[in-house]
Amino acid sequence: MPTQRILTTPTPVPEAIATVLAEAGIDTVFGVPGGETGRIFTALEKYRDSIRTIVVRQESLASAMAEVYGRLTGRPGVLIGQGPWVLGYGVIGTLEAHLSSSPMLLLTDFSDGAGLTQHGSYQTGTGEYGNWDARQSFAGITKEVVDARGPAEAVHGTQLAIRHALTGQRGPVAVLYSGAALRGDVGPESRPRLYPTAGYLPQPSPPASAERVEAAAAAVASAHRPVVIAGNGVRIARAEDALRRFAETLGAPVVTSPSGKGCIAETHDLALGVYGTFGTEAANAAVGGADTVIAVGTKLSSGDTAMENPALLDPERQTLVHVDVEPLNAGRSFPSEHVLLGDAAATLDRLTEALGGGGTGGGRERVAELRERHGHFDHPAAASGAVPIMPQRLIAELSRAIGDDGIVTCDAGENRIFMTHYYRTPNAGGFLQAAGIGPMGYAIPSALGAKLVHPGRRVAAVTGDGGFAMTMNGLMTAVEHGIPIVTVVFNNAALGWVVHGGSSVSHFNDFDHAAIARSMGCRGVRVDDPAHLGDALREAFAEDALPTVVDVRISMETSFRDVTSPLVRA
Repeated sequence: MPTQRILTTPTPVPEAIATVLAEAGIDTVFGVPGGETGRIFTALEKYRDSIRTIVVRQESLASAMAEVYGRLTGRPGVLIGQGPWVLGYGVIGTLEAHLSSSPMLLLTDFSDGAGLTQHGSYQTGTGEYGNWDARQSFAGITKEVVDARGPAEAVHGTQLAIRHALTGQRGPVAVLYSGAALRGDVGPESRPRLYPTAGYLPQPSPPASAERVEAAAAAVASAHRPVVIAGNGVRIARAEDALRRFAETLGAPVVTSPSGKGCIAETHDLALGVYGTFGTEAANAAVGGADTVIAVGTKLSSGDTAMENPALLDPERQTLVHVDVEPLNAGRSFPSEHVLLGDAAATLDRLTEALGGGGTGGGRERVAELRERHGHFDHPAAASGAVPIMPQRLIAELSRAIGDDGIVTCDAGENRIFMTHYYRTPNAGGFLQAAGIGPMGYAIPSALGAKLVHPGRRVAAVTGDGGFAMTMNGLMTAVEHGIPIVTVVFNNAALGWVVHGGSSVSHFNDFDHAAIARSMGCRGVRVDDPAHLGDALREAFAEDALPTVVDVRISMETSFRDVTSPLVRA
């Protein structure tokens, strides 16, 4: 059937842009109205039945919420706002999306409404003398920048931005609208001609070639001690089930990179947790002792691989099979004997099929032996009655209270490292962290985004008191929009990482974060006694209307050094 044009009558550009978002399956957008983009927010009022608009207190919150929306749904998360502030405040989620390959759209502007851009107009980002250069600035933190100077370009550019965000290795794309572009109309006679958005959505990435899959499967099937390393690319490709099927067929232990944590339930009898710099001893022992390593959706970065310690990964003694959708990633850090370029889910399924009767990995027996020798999320301090409360005790109580279907989002700092090391993720998809850029202030907005995507699941934001102070205004948005997340504050009245790193200038006053939360309309509970911790968390997750803050006084006895692998110091 011939393609029809998207519009049959003249339509204001902002309404046409909203149509494009709806056609792309985007059902939630985030931002702060400002500059020329206020026109898009006004147009979205007509789309309330299909697109939910979440207006936040600052663009940093919207950027993190949009990044998580993109990571969890596979559709671009949308941040809308004025150019200078989307760049300045929205950099947190944008950089995370860029480094973690989350599809994202930044719908923003040049702020050139005055039309006198060559005269140093207020806020203008068109790059002439006296202005700032929006295009160049956004180019440094995004996958692509689309410059829309006219009405039809604004609509078509939004469609192309969606295509860029979703094609190959995904990421954030900025659309910079001029004031003139958002003020006009578009219609059936516009040039470029405007067609339905479906025609611009990319086709699914194909699996790796059959010949390469067969060769890799033969190598994998003959391995005696294979190990699978799963990265964030597994999540991006929605390949969690394919990963599990492959590992079960092969009979191989599964470890994850920090950004891949949660791609497999760490309760699974083949799972050993995170490997590398802050990995578990069992995971690192499995990788170091492997004769064949199948790396899926991971760049094998220096931080993940204990600064490339050959006792962990060494292509001179191990066969490496690398699966990735991006050719630049596969075989980049380490030469790989088998490089499989393609969609992770489809490629893993082909590998599973090619294995036929399975491999000789003996994975369950090896995992059981490694857990017995090195432990498996069962640190003795998890039962400690010490006051202040040990972080291991808090993590153990959180794990019991959140249930098998819960989702945890983490902030930066020691609290995230403790969670990475000690928290046993109960389900595939149950753990999110900003392991790409690692900003403070990420946990609360990312939890809001996760709860909007999965309203029926329990969602907890885990943050230190430093990170809480940065984005606690996100709880206002939680109250206004009825998003009942639970925020767990690791409160040690300090920036723990900095203090344990040797600084004495990063101690805080002991603020009552639960009282602050109550003043914003949330439930707030302060816990100093470990005996009360379990009940406080269970009651927090039982609340289905209001967001809850559980402020927990945490010991400084444990530091990031205690969970740093000896491989890094070797």
